[in-house]
Amino acid sequence: MTSARIVIDRTAVVAPIDRRIFGSFVEHLGRCVYDGIYEPGHVTANEEGFRLDVVDLVKELGSTTIRYPGGNFVSGYRWEDGVGPRENRPVRRDLAWHALETNQVGTDEFARWCKLTGSELMMAVNLGTRGIDAALDLLEYTNHPSGTALSDQRIANGALDPYDIRMWCLGNEMDGPWQTGYMTADDYGKIAARTAQAMKAADKSLELVVCGSSGSAMPTFGDWERTVLEHSYEHVDYISCHAYYQERKGDLGSFLASSLDMQYFIETVVATADHVKHKLKSSKTIKLSFDEWNIWYLDEHRVSDEVNEEWPIAPRQLEDVYSVADAVVLGNLLITLLKNHDRVGSASLAQLVNVIAPIMTEPGGPAWRQTTFFPFSVTSRLARGEVLRPRIDVETYATTVYGDAPLVDAVATVDAEVGKSALFLVNRSQTESIEVSIDVAGLAATAIDEALTLHDDDVYAKNTLPNRERVGLRDLPGAVLEGGTLTVTLAPVSWSAIALGGRATTATIVTD
Repeated sequence: MTSARIVIDRTAVVAPIDRRIFGSFVEHLGRCVYDGIYEPGHVTANEEGFRLDVVDLVKELGSTTIRYPGGNFVSGYRWEDGVGPRENRPVRRDLAWHALETNQVGTDEFARWCKLTGSELMMAVNLGTRGIDAALDLLEYTNHPSGTALSDQRIANGALDPYDIRMWCLGNEMDGPWQTGYMTADDYGKIAARTAQAMKAADKSLELVVCGSSGSAMPTFGDWERTVLEHSYEHVDYISCHAYYQERKGDLGSFLASSLDMQYFIETVVATADHVKHKLKSSKTIKLSFDEWNIWYLDEHRVSDEVNEEWPIAPRQLEDVYSVADAVVLGNLLITLLKNHDRVGSASLAQLVNVIAPIMTEPGGPAWRQTTFFPFSVTSRLARGEVLRPRIDVETYATTVYGDAPLVDAVATVDAEVGKSALFLVNRSQTESIEVSIDVAGLAATAIDEALTLHDDDVYAKNTLPNRERVGLRDLPGAVLEGGTLTVTLAPVSWSAIALGGRATTATIVTD
């Protein structure tokens, strides 16, 4: 049996955990909103039409921040269409996804839905077909207490208190030719800077996200970030990253190593942002908002040509059904986000319901968990305190796309004040179990509180409407903690989480 050695150094702190790293994303796309979070005729729907079975699953998933309303959708969106009496709201064409938007769910409804789920609303503004005026109007409507035209309109619409939205995205994927109103980096950097300056004139405490590249394969990747930040650096706080992964041509080995590309993406954007920081002689450090990331079988959707000349309402679009292998990769991507949490301050799993999502629903029927639900929900629940970067000694394997990849990846978290810690691990081997010896002496752990794994003999097993619980978490067998060493055996193509209990301490670790 292949073996691995991991050392958890209590001083190797990446960053304190910001709960925004466990964010998600709701876009007006397909059945994410309509027949997803919102279905007035459903047996579980509340008086607003929101499915409470979905609310319960979102709470279980542990999503903390929800980016809204897009996505590509936002670049043609008129936010005013979605407020006021529902019977007066116009139906519009959505050019992004070639569908009709009824506007039955808008800013006020979604803000109330966020309260139901206990999540923070992260708002995107339209810089594709609109600009500074519309962004300022939306900011006034949502955040100003009262006494102005738009804040009083919000109050008249039933929201006495402002929503106090802190994070705002300045458009979406403005480098992409698929985006309504896409621009050059120079043009976008200028409008983003002017919009950001105006928004911060209204509220200097806002946290603003400027658009980075839509993916590391974009021909302008790197140069886009540099140009945009040279215009906007002093006005913004985050730059966005978007990345989607899928298995291609039966190359499971490369797919399982997808997090190596995410690591490259993060390091490149960090280096570019820091270059601009030094060029401008700024004292501020820009963080990354990885506000779209997931597994997405985009190649198959392009081939299927789902969009035609009809204009449907809430069609079934991008409803990927995920396998065990997909879930293992997703868990590994989340490990990578945590390992870079000193610079990745916020992240949004895209999306939340039905559309490339961990939660699926059937109109008039049940809601259920996809395989990808499990690593996200467990990590969100167990990861507390600070992230620790482990030292991993393990063999590598060759991949077609990414070169040599370690067979095991891992990250740890510790909450010293309550004496709790957690480890998250993946085994990328397709054939071998791996025995892992983990030095956890620095965590002062005395007991294994919980040990869970996601694995199946069929790596392509999925949860579907007829068989909604085919895949689930299992107890991780054979985990032993003795003398400061934790020993576990990881099955092939598996994701695992181990929660440890121990002595509470008030010691503070100072990082570089």
